[in-house]
Amino acid sequence: MRILVVEDEELIAQSIHDSLTAEGYAVDRAVDGTNGLWMATEQTYDAILLDIMLPGINGFVVCQQLRERGIVTPIMMISAKAGEFDQAEGLDTGADDYLTKPFSLVVLNARLRALIRRGPADRPAVLEVGSLRLDPARRTVTRNGEAIELTPREFALLQYLMHQAGRPVRKRELIEQVWGDDDLEANVLQVYIGYLRRKIDEPFGTDTIETIRGIGYRIDAAPR
Repeated sequence: MRILVVEDEELIAQSIHDSLTAEGYAVDRAVDGTNGLWMATEQTYDAILLDIMLPGINGFVVCQQLRERGIVTPIMMISAKAGEFDQAEGLDTGADDYLTKPFSLVVLNARLRALIRRGPADRPAVLEVGSLRLDPARRTVTRNGEAIELTPREFALLQYLMHQAGRPVRKRELIEQVWGDDDLEANVLQVYIGYLRRKIDEPFGTDTIETIRGIGYRIDAAPR
């Protein structure tokens, strides 16, 4: 199992890393909120340990943006902020658990095991457009029952488009929702649209993603 630890304090992060690897987990680490959000979007994890007070963007924002993008990975917030309003805000933004510092590594491991056993708190509805089927909870995409392998970024892009099926989606909206980066060049989006077409359409002789000139892209609700 793979865990993402988003923590900027070196000693705490190293202690968590050593404890989790001793338990048999593979552990990745981000030292700020921006990279944590990027890694959680690009890779698939069994759980995320997320500090609140982070350089870049804070843990509340990271958690909220992950949930808005349909990423349902269990999240445990870890923070020195022990107030009830901070805990409530963490849970309201989509976290599944909240652990205050200082904490016992034994307790951390036990609560992490429980979090993974429970799995995602909410199971989003399966999205279907014609023969294309996307299951957000299982992170799977199929066409006519045949599995299609997508990267996490491709998955997030397709999921957002399918949520908006039939509606033209502006390029800037897609970049903001899927990448969370206002400075990202539009040609990066164009490249990923090409990746998707080669995976979900070309092998099946379909034409699901429509280019709307001067606007952006649309998932055809009745693909040709």
